[in-house]
Amino acid sequence: MSDLRKVQRTPSGTFFVCIPKSWAQRSSLSRGAVVAVDETSDGKLVIDPKYNIEPEPKTVTLKIGPHLSREIIGNYLLGFDIIRVETKERISFETRDIVKKTASHLMGLEIVEENYSGIVLQCMLEPSSFPPEKNLRRGYTIVAGMHRDVVTSLVDSDAQLAKSIVARDEESNRLYFVLVRILRTIIQTPGLSEKLKVSPIECLDYRLAASLVEAIGDECVRAASKVMELKGTKLAKDLKELFVNLHESCFVAHENALKAFLEGNMDLAENVRDERAQIDKIFAKIETVSRDESVDVMPQVLAVASSLRQIYEHGVDIADLVVPKAK
Repeated sequence: MSDLRKVQRTPSGTFFVCIPKSWAQRSSLSRGAVVAVDETSDGKLVIDPKYNIEPEPKTVTLKIGPHLSREIIGNYLLGFDIIRVETKERISFETRDIVKKTASHLMGLEIVEENYSGIVLQCMLEPSSFPPEKNLRRGYTIVAGMHRDVVTSLVDSDAQLAKSIVARDEESNRLYFVLVRILRTIIQTPGLSEKLKVSPIECLDYRLAASLVEAIGDECVRAASKVMELKGTKLAKDLKELFVNLHESCFVAHENALKAFLEGNMDLAENVRDERAQIDKIFAKIETVSRDESVDVMPQVLAVASSLRQIYEHGVDIADLVVPKAK
């Protein structure tokens, strides 16, 4: 509950509010101490008693257990700068391998110290160098390329291209994880929120949008795995044309959805929903035409089509996050 206080005024016209005694004591403030007062974009004042002190790195110590990899990832996402893995006994080769592989999946996380009973990981990222919008655009660029290539691999019967799509998903996941870390840091750090011009409520929208972009990448991986199962099987010409048409409609939809989200363009967001009838029509045709394919081919073809339609649905969900930009 808020501590309500009256605004007072000196005879000379200066306005002032007394700060809580308990807070001043916890912050080690005394008479004559200097604090920083900053105004946020929404008109609030933030009082920082430690504005000139370098913040201590957030540190966590983990014990070796069956979910060590998940714990490392979780604490990375929570914004911990130093993650210590310790045990009273010698760390096994298998455990060291788990730690190293997990760190390789997380951008900026490096092993800085290692001995027989402990491993120290440190995140080298500077949060202010990773604006959420830039990070989201970069992640989207990767999955958009995966989307284009998965249809190309199907139409050209190129299993090697499909295999490369699966490999690219790793970079998409790395960008998603670092964006989640940055967003949580912004929420906990008012100064960083002001520096990057991202409010806490916008962090929530960015988190949801990034999750949907990452989900598009996952659907591309599912589709690529089905293309690989076809092992170079050639599709009929009319089926290829239908997939190209489905791809174009789905691609334009999520491309416009992300653009609408970043620009706050409501009209463009509504256009994304307008694609549904066309996409359903093409999907129905693919179901009909694919019946002429062999029983070894039809399931994979329909699975790819389903993934493309699900990609469209993710685009719709991104469009649903669009709110008008403040004038």
